[in-house]
Amino acid sequence: MATDSSGYRERNSTADRALVILGLFTEDRLQISANDVAEALGSARSTAYRYLQTLVAASFLEEAPGGGFRLGIGVLELARLARRGYGLTAIAQPVMRALADEVGETVLLTRLVDDTVVCIERCEGAKQLVRLSYERGSRLPINAGASALTLLAWLPEKEIRELLGRHGLQRFTERTLTDVDVLVQRLAEIRSAGYGMTVAEVDPDATGIAAPIFDDSGAVAAALSIVAIRRRVPEDRSELLVTAVRTAAETLSRKLAVVRS
Repeated sequence: MATDSSGYRERNSTADRALVILGLFTEDRLQISANDVAEALGSARSTAYRYLQTLVAASFLEEAPGGGFRLGIGVLELARLARRGYGLTAIAQPVMRALADEVGETVLLTRLVDDTVVCIERCEGAKQLVRLSYERGSRLPINAGASALTLLAWLPEKEIRELLGRHGLQRFTERTLTDVDVLVQRLAEIRSAGYGMTVAEVDPDATGIAAPIFDDSGAVAAALSIVAIRRRVPEDRSELLVTAVRTAAETLSRKLAVVRS
């Protein structure tokens, strides 16, 4: 059965032009004119003005004091909804995938939840040969491992001591720290360095390297970590892994600040 698709094409063309108009806004151009739109669309000024008025009627634009047009409340509402749709794991997944593929190791995203460290996401490198078992939702020790210590390191000392005091600090290997004073000193060193690295503190065969992810308030929202078999992390490679995880965590901090601001 034949159908007339001209109406669809016209609607599609109108949508395309509306997107072109909205795309004219940048950090350096917060207002646009009908002349700007006419030039971008290759149309008459009267046609451009008609498109502008359509966007004004839909609240995506509004007339600016002194002339021209600026983004309207409809765009702000869409931005609010977009931010709500981006949870931490959704933001983190592509960055984690890229990091896991880059280093060829397991990458974890962890958070403090009700005084415990919880793995909320994990990724493995596409060509990773040795895989470590860390499941989403699993709880990790509060006093051992790069993820846990990095999550604690940026808390106020009083809060750290209270949190550790509520837990029986378990020893997993001879390297596990169970003395609160020693742990507090270790956390200060991690905070000064900007990342945490542990060797054989939870698993005698594992090395962990973690960096903090900050939210828009400057608080640590989560930790991003690389976990690898110890023999795969000689000293010269550990420096590369530290740089990689810190760079990825900084990227996530910036993304988190944008969607929650």
